[in-house]
Amino acid sequence: KSSASTQAKMPPCDFVPEKYESYPYERIQKIREQNIAPSLRMYYKKPLLLHQGHMQWLFDHEGRRYLDLFAGIVTVSVGHCHPKVTMATQKQLARLWHTTNIYMYPAIHEYAEKLTSLFPDPLKVVYLTNSGSEANDLAMFMARIHTHNFDIICLRGAYHGGSPYTLGLTSLTPYKHGVANGFGCTTTMLPDVFRGPWGGSHCRDSPVQTVRKCSCTEGACLAKDQYIEQFKDTLNTSVPKTVAGFIAEPIQGVNGAVQYPRNFLKEAYQLIRERGGLCISDEVQTGFGRTGSHFWGFQTQGVVPDIVTLGKGIGNGFPMAAVVTTKEIASSLAQNLHFNTFGGNPLACVVGAAVLDAIEEDGLQKNSEDVGTYMLLELAKLRDKFEIVGDVRGKGLMIGIEMVTDKESRRPLLAEEINEIWEDCKDMGVLIGRGGLYSQTFRIKPPMCITKRDVDFSVEVFRTALQRHLERAAA
Repeated sequence: KSSASTQAKMPPCDFVPEKYESYPYERIQKIREQNIAPSLRMYYKKPLLLHQGHMQWLFDHEGRRYLDLFAGIVTVSVGHCHPKVTMATQKQLARLWHTTNIYMYPAIHEYAEKLTSLFPDPLKVVYLTNSGSEANDLAMFMARIHTHNFDIICLRGAYHGGSPYTLGLTSLTPYKHGVANGFGCTTTMLPDVFRGPWGGSHCRDSPVQTVRKCSCTEGACLAKDQYIEQFKDTLNTSVPKTVAGFIAEPIQGVNGAVQYPRNFLKEAYQLIRERGGLCISDEVQTGFGRTGSHFWGFQTQGVVPDIVTLGKGIGNGFPMAAVVTTKEIASSLAQNLHFNTFGGNPLACVVGAAVLDAIEEDGLQKNSEDVGTYMLLELAKLRDKFEIVGDVRGKGLMIGIEMVTDKESRRPLLAEEINEIWEDCKDMGVLIGRGGLYSQTFRIKPPMCITKRDVDFSVEVFRTALQRHLERAAA
């Protein structure tokens, strides 16, 4: 057992979970092995059996409490079982679940107005779907139909979904299967200022910069210029003279909160538009105030896309997603039938509206900025102290901690070492995600209601886990 004991004291919580009364752990495990598809992999050596959630907290079958810093993969935006969202949902459950959008019902109209009011002109038309993959699928489809072009450019390291269509845009090997996919999809170099060939200490829109030295001058970013040259190179060699579009997350999610140099997206958008293409912003993880300074990730980049895709946090865990675009682009889809049975059903729309209300009433965008910035700066202290913490980055409550063997080589830390640190955090009551090409980056994307006390606790837990790792290495 390690001598590095933790000073971390879990913040109090007055919520008392119900007694767990379902199957015993062993039986659940057995059903998992026999009846649930094995492609649905689980976290941790001894997987958690979670039973109840309350705001930023999760409770397992034994009543043990955890601080949830991954939010069901960036999905629980306003908090587990948020009372306002729960109440609105229960009320609608008793009124009308489903009728389908061939009829009018209040919920879809109220929600469409509320959601689109948060977007700049001309992004005022919404098409509701059930998942982020489906939204991205539809965005690709729209771009191709509208432009009469076919090729779509995406960034390496991107995750845009797991459907056969979107797999062409998803540029991470673990998600690729050995079947034909990605016809008409071209990847281009990821402008990653930590791991990529260029980048320095002034590049990104984050309170924490990389430890790499920078030879930039005021108002000129060398790294951005180099990555744009690469982007032009792709346009000049790998695609036709006209393209259907370009899709990017404002901050890459699954790849571990990777941020581009400032103004990269602005220039990339311009190059795409010159070639007749549409610009798609995938806001499945960055949307709904998570970046803190702005409600949408694209606003942090100073751009207005032609199509925006939404998912995850839109429904706080309820399966819903959306594509928001212009009237003109949306009309292209109306030439033929394109129909979605569950998209925008009354229940989903009521959930979505309640989530928007909760974000506003609870001040969650401001909280993301304040608490997220505080957390980034606290984690940066650990980066400066521990050689294996290569990079801390992000904006608001979208944070990545990239683990390396050493800062000089930036080689990813070995999986088994990362696993030990990760398991240690879980054992001390903190759940964090994983991401990156080598699963080398810890992903912190909690419900947006977490507090500075929660941050102090989780940073102390992480520090202890790093300290224990050092002791194991020394032994």
